[in-house]
Amino acid sequence: MAKINVVSLAGVKVSEFELAELFSQDVNDALLWEAVKHYRAALRQGTAATKTRKNVSGSGKKLWKQKGTGRARIGSIRSPLWRSGGTVHGPQPRSYEYAFPQKKLMGALRSAISSKISEGKITIVESFDVAEAKTKLYRKALDTLEAGKTTLLVESSRKLDEKLYLGSRNLEGVELVLSSEVHPYDLLRYEHAVFSVDAFEALQETLKKFVSKRKHAEKTAAGTSEVESEVA
Repeated sequence: MAKINVVSLAGVKVSEFELAELFSQDVNDALLWEAVKHYRAALRQGTAATKTRKNVSGSGKKLWKQKGTGRARIGSIRSPLWRSGGTVHGPQPRSYEYAFPQKKLMGALRSAISSKISEGKITIVESFDVAEAKTKLYRKALDTLEAGKTTLLVESSRKLDEKLYLGSRNLEGVELVLSSEVHPYDLLRYEHAVFSVDAFEALQETLKKFVSKRKHAEKTAAGTSEVESEVA
């Protein structure tokens, strides 16, 4: 299994973290696209609205009698057939959010993390603890870690403290999220991701629960056959 270095905020290697086999799988670009599309659809306000014939201004009185004038029959000046009349089949306020299977979301998250690992744009730190809740301390730490212009900080909900929240909230291009709330869109949006050991371990354990049993069985069978062929 592959391993990744665990460093301190000073950039010094502390230990190594063993990555699960699920991060060695190919990146599913189609699944990532679906996850991003779903996320962005949920962000839409859905407030676009047009005025129908009941909303536009104008009298409801019949302009002339139905028959005998030689003109086309008309019931109201607010008719969609007339200038300044109502709009037909125009957009109305609605929610653009739709259901997205959790298994597909977890698969997209695995692909996003695998992509970051292969590109070398993910860092695991031992802890986010600093002496004071100062923005400059976290700015210095991120510069030392070479975290890039935009950075995603991921911490475990059990370890999140006030110093990390207060010290990172004013950093430009930096966002703090919990490991239980991180989304594939977040990982794709930011150039670099910095995880705490606890956050990455919790996320890895969650992703293991959503590994396809069929693919896992096929991989295990393939590994067993290779061992048997080597023994023979």
